[in-house]
Amino acid sequence: MAKKKESTTTDEATGKKAAKKAAPAKKSTKGDEPMAAKDAKAEAAAGDKPTARRGRSKATDTTPAAEMGSPVTEAGAGEDKPKKRGRPKKSEAETPDQPKRGRPKKGDVHAEETEVVAPIASSDNVQEYIKVNARGQGNVAQPSGEPAELDNNGVYKASLLTDFDIYLFKEGRHYSLYEKLGAHKMEYAGKEGICFAVWAPNAESVSLIGDFNGWNRESHQLLQRDDGSGIWEGFIPDVPEGMLYKYHIKSRYHLYHVEKSDPFAFSREAPPQTASVVAELNYEWQDQEWLQQRKSLASQPQPYSVYELHLGSWRRKIEDNNRPLTYRELAEELPAYVRDMGFTHVELMPIMFHPFAGSWGYQVTGYFAPASTFGSPQDLMHLIDVLHQHGIGVILDWVPSHFPSDEHGLAYFDGTHLFEHADPRKGFHPDWNSYIFNYGRNEVRSFLISNALFWLDKYHADGLRVDAVASMLYLDYSRKEGEWIPNEYGGRENLEAISFLKDFNKAVHDKFPDVRTVAEESTAWPGVTNSIENGGLGFNMKWMMGWMHDTLDYFSKDPVYRRYHQGEITFSMMYAFSEKFMLPLSHDEVVHGKGSLLQKMPGDDWQRFANLRTLYAYMYAHPGGKLLFMGAELAQGGEWNHDSSLDWHLLQYGFHQGVQDELRELNAIYKNEPALYEHSFDPQGFEWVDYNDAHNSVISFLRKGNRPEEQILVVCNFTPVVHEHYRLGVPHDGEWIQIFNSDDGRYGGSNVHNTEPLFAVPEPFHGRSNSLILKVPPLAVVYFKYRPGMRQ
Repeated sequence: MAKKKESTTTDEATGKKAAKKAAPAKKSTKGDEPMAAKDAKAEAAAGDKPTARRGRSKATDTTPAAEMGSPVTEAGAGEDKPKKRGRPKKSEAETPDQPKRGRPKKGDVHAEETEVVAPIASSDNVQEYIKVNARGQGNVAQPSGEPAELDNNGVYKASLLTDFDIYLFKEGRHYSLYEKLGAHKMEYAGKEGICFAVWAPNAESVSLIGDFNGWNRESHQLLQRDDGSGIWEGFIPDVPEGMLYKYHIKSRYHLYHVEKSDPFAFSREAPPQTASVVAELNYEWQDQEWLQQRKSLASQPQPYSVYELHLGSWRRKIEDNNRPLTYRELAEELPAYVRDMGFTHVELMPIMFHPFAGSWGYQVTGYFAPASTFGSPQDLMHLIDVLHQHGIGVILDWVPSHFPSDEHGLAYFDGTHLFEHADPRKGFHPDWNSYIFNYGRNEVRSFLISNALFWLDKYHADGLRVDAVASMLYLDYSRKEGEWIPNEYGGRENLEAISFLKDFNKAVHDKFPDVRTVAEESTAWPGVTNSIENGGLGFNMKWMMGWMHDTLDYFSKDPVYRRYHQGEITFSMMYAFSEKFMLPLSHDEVVHGKGSLLQKMPGDDWQRFANLRTLYAYMYAHPGGKLLFMGAELAQGGEWNHDSSLDWHLLQYGFHQGVQDELRELNAIYKNEPALYEHSFDPQGFEWVDYNDAHNSVISFLRKGNRPEEQILVVCNFTPVVHEHYRLGVPHDGEWIQIFNSDDGRYGGSNVHNTEPLFAVPEPFHGRSNSLILKVPPLAVVYFKYRPGMRQ
């Protein structure tokens, strides 16, 4: 999660304290006027019509603390709600003879209602159905009951929504809203154009403004449905693809009016501009082989070696004003590089539209639009397509935990707290200066789950890493006493968020059973990766934050003192199989004054690089998936900076090149040795040999695969002392061959090797009937592979 400051929380199944991330969002230098101030000015005007601000606004942040205390809430939510200003007035050109919007009368042949049986959910191969009244044909319904009726302002009364859509939307179970709301190309009344639809239940009027009408707020008024959905819609002919537009919303309350970007827009203007762009998502995918392979391997154990990536700073065009690479330029370089390094997946830090680059993508205002800084939606599709063709999976960071207060975004959308809670104790995050989604509102749940499925459906993403899950689960997250509201049982658990996360995971796995969801969750919340049926949240994996903090703390200590902290490096195995863990060395560990991974290592240059190589080799041997932030393979000398490229020039130096070569080799071994991944989440795949040699700061363990002969002995030496004749107990006689040594001279090590195969002898040790005598290199990790049936 971006821009968070340190706080503490109880770590996984431990009672330890681990860092929890939080930080205030950065403000723009040019702030729009806070909404509460606008309300006050409007009220002071004593009914005068507010001055309309024309054109497209730039991306700015507002401070929402003032308006969060406003009594204005969602419709029907509280006694203090201001008096409604009424429905939009009819146009002067409308006459009583014109048909009214609403349900058609009986006998209306143009929009006859019929009762149909429709599916609503499925689980355990049981399909649920409901009877509903539907009208209209195909994807086009006509709320007015008259064919091709044109409103006086150039907006046709047409819709893509059926009664069943509205039912699911209100129930919080419409998971494909991106096909209904927003801007969609269609032909209606013999004309080609765009059907627009937006949810704004507390609006007095909604008009479409854009290039096509000179940003005129009065010329194209959308029409409100009469079914209580709060949706405004209409078909406008001759609107071209690529047109810029926004919604001008007049609220029923406080004379509030605002220009909003389309929450469902598929494309957005490049920052600092914030208009939505009419766009189609047509693309000819070439990744069918990858998708078929993903499906066929879904039920099998797989290695997960993830390269976490920030698109804006992986490489830059220094000769072109230091600009970031485009999606198309990335497609020419990134897939080949990731494949050469041996990673199985990339994880893209949020690529959803965010106006402030310094948020690293974690302050999203366009949930259905990719970051336009790097190109078009089709350009991003091309990048993902090429990654798939290179055998690389794509995981997207997804942020359903909060959203920024930018005026053009979701905040205070229709003059009420529509997407967020009205009470700041539930709806405002003090650390990040952002709003918290109202997970108890069904329409918001439909919005968020539709968004998750959208990226899996339209962009072929292979997984979603859900950001800041801990902040969603706890009502008192980063709050002092008196700053939060207990749940209905008096507890601190956010019951609405828990229910939402379960629904999200169920929807994802029902529709895309071969897709993986990963939780960034930093506490000891039980069952994050348990199935929903067994009381869990339903994630496939969870970041092992406790391992990350304990391991980095251990490695930061001088080797001479590590003997006193043996428990820090071994403790993770106490709870390693309580969840399905992924081991992260993420972007959060190389920012905010924490230094780069290399800077955390003690000693002279040789020791620092040896420590770093040892860290990586220990991580790849430890049970669980792996995640490394970009630059880890370069042994970056300084912290990550989102405004500059990685330090690729460092590869001209031997130690840095050696770290990259080591990681390439580790990825190859990890993928080729089933013992390292077949039981990543199962204690069957791990066995301690010795964790008690604190005096020498040495630990040793076995990793085991499905077949008895698939065993790898891992020996870790966390001091720069060579042990010439080190005895270890092993479960079998036979031959053990060194297959990896982080002290190899190719990586910059001292080349202390076990060059010949080792043969177990029948001398009991460590409670085993056989033992080995080996040479243990300094500040290094060595892997030995078992070969049964071989005798000396």
